[in-house]
Amino acid sequence: MYSFKDDYSELGHEKILSGLLNLSKKQMDGYGLDSVSAEAKELIKKRFDINDADIHFISGGTQTNMILCSSVLSSIDAVIAADTGHICVHECGTVEHIGNKILTALNKDGKLLPRDIESICKGHTDEHMVRPKLVYISQSTEKGTIYKKQELIDLFDICKKLNLYLFIDGARLAAALTCAAADIKPEEIGKLCDAFYIGGTKNGSPLGEALCIINDKIKADFRYYLKQHGALLAKGALIGSCFKTLFTADLYFENSRHSNAMTQKIAKALIAKGYKMYCDSPANLILPVLPNDKIAELRKYFTFHDWEKVDANNTVIRLVCSWAADEAEVDKLISML
Repeated sequence: MYSFKDDYSELGHEKILSGLLNLSKKQMDGYGLDSVSAEAKELIKKRFDINDADIHFISGGTQTNMILCSSVLSSIDAVIAADTGHICVHECGTVEHIGNKILTALNKDGKLLPRDIESICKGHTDEHMVRPKLVYISQSTEKGTIYKKQELIDLFDICKKLNLYLFIDGARLAAALTCAAADIKPEEIGKLCDAFYIGGTKNGSPLGEALCIINDKIKADFRYYLKQHGALLAKGALIGSCFKTLFTADLYFENSRHSNAMTQKIAKALIAKGYKMYCDSPANLILPVLPNDKIAELRKYFTFHDWEKVDANNTVIRLVCSWAADEAEVDKLISML
């Protein structure tokens, strides 16, 4: 069966794997201090216009989120997030495990609003409560929605007003930046937050995320936190090489344009056939509402996740296309709708 469950089932783009093979016998410095990782960082800095950022390559998204939170927060501090945020639902309580509470806000479309942040801060006023210190969002969100530029400006403004850090989980940042609804350029992301990461795992890399720390206040000692949490890899060039290839000839964005195009082809077909969408998801993750009998029929040929029950007869499912999505399989799914 063909999978529409996620965008990381394929091992990795052949150009990335070829790049790794070319380095197989080359001797390099360890722990991310190699020349290949340095080249990758320079490519990222140029593409995102973040010349003064500190960039760290980390193996996965959960580890990246946890270590960033650990480095920024003291034991009395808390994170603010949408209740569907990845750190709240799909990371096995990692942030809580390191000792920090997550304060959640209900949402309709996966997005956190300035009023949510303000409301939570107003409810945490003294030493009998945890102190909100960091705001976590993802771009795109768990529901496949995206923050528009003005929304990020408004979030960053309220964070600065309330002395909070804004951190963007960019596991699917490429999809958000290249979808038709996007109005943010890569060069603008670093100006709208204190830190963000560029997701490789979900965009063609065998592994790896590139954490970009913008705010000077949270740069110090980060390599110590990497080591303490088992993330300072001896063979750091492994991830550095992946990102060097991703940001050579814009492969990073080429991959996401394909994943978006395939997903939105399905979305347009669903809408044309009269199916409803759970929310407006313009990138590579969509949430259509389908009758249960149709879902059972599709499951004979495809795998995907259920999202939530609508009623006794209908369910929201999650469909995701990857950088390597097979258009023939996409067309086969559409023909069965």
